[in-house]
Amino acid sequence: MAPSPTVLVLLHHNLEETEAVAPIDMLRRAGAQVTTVSLTDSLDITGRNALTLKADKFFSEVEGTLFDMLVLPGGPGVQALRTDERVLKTIQAHVAAQKPVAAICAAPLLLKDAGVLGNHRRTAHASAAGELAPIESHRVVEDELFITSRGAGTAIEFGLACAARLCGAAAAEQVAQSIHFE
Repeated sequence: MAPSPTVLVLLHHNLEETEAVAPIDMLRRAGAQVTTVSLTDSLDITGRNALTLKADKFFSEVEGTLFDMLVLPGGPGVQALRTDERVLKTIQAHVAAQKPVAAICAAPLLLKDAGVLGNHRRTAHASAAGELAPIESHRVVEDELFITSRGAGTAIEFGLACAARLCGAAAAEQVAQSIHFE
C-alpha cells in the first residue's frame, strides 16, 4: 500500500480560521497526512476571530522538508508574512520540486511575493485583487501547480480541490458526499 500523501499547512496569528480548518479537515478525510506548523514561538495560533488552533509542530521542526502539497491559509495575518523569508523559501522550494501549492484569500499574495505566480490564472479575496490582477471570479481556480480560492466562504470547495489534486477525484467526491456538500 502506498504511503499517504503529505501536506504542510502554515499557521500564523490573525489567520482566517475557516480557511485553515476546512482544507485540513477535507484533506484528512480524504486520507492525507496533514502537518500543521506554527510560524510563531507558540504552538497556539489565535485567528482573526479569537479562535485558537494548536499547531502540530514548530516551523523549525520541518524547515527544508518537502511535502506533497503546501497549503497557505489567508486572513489579515498574511500581511506580516509577505517578507518572511522562511515562508517565501518554502513556497519556492515546493514549486521548484513541482509540488502543488494551494493559497486562499490573501495568501495568493505570498505566491506573488515568492516570485512564482507569474501569469498563472488565479483568484483571491477582493482585498488582494489589486495586487494580483487579473484575478478570476471563480470560487476556486486551478492552474498547473497552483490552487487558489477567494475566502472563508469558499474554504470547503478549496479543501475539496486540494483533496482531489492530492488524493484523487474519487476520494474528494466521497468526502463531499459524506459531509453533504452539494
